[in-house]
Amino acid sequence: MQPTKAISATVTGNDEQVGFRAMIMKQAIEYNLAGSAENEENKIVHFTLQGDSDRVDSALVAIRAGTPKSSNIEVNASQIEVDRGLSTFTIIDWTSASRGITTKYALVFTLRAGDKAISESEAKDVWHQILRKILRGGDLQKLGRDV
Repeated sequence: MQPTKAISATVTGNDEQVGFRAMIMKQAIEYNLAGSAENEENKIVHFTLQGDSDRVDSALVAIRAGTPKSSNIEVNASQIEVDRGLSTFTIIDWTSASRGITTKYALVFTLRAGDKAISESEAKDVWHQILRKILRGGDLQKLGRDV
């Protein structure tokens, strides 16, 4: 196992209403990383990641590439102290402009036992399971059949 690493980062650029925090969480799911992501009032995304050093670095590469709808993305990351008690990744106050979901949800991924990475498609399946578990009522229906 590689050394554990923790980072704190901010994202600037066209990162609003483009699925940016969801993409960060999917990276956390794929690479089995703990942390959080939230939008700050100044339209900056702030996130933390911690886990296997190589997998944190791999997640950062994908995050710096952005989403298909984002542009002019700049990620500024710095190393922080590892929180040994952290075992989840949480998107704070998640909404979805593309699906018309305005209720704010805390989407939580709990680290897998064994600390292994999974494929991108497996991570997407876990993401969908989290959405189905957390969203309620009409918001759950807005996900459609694909989720």
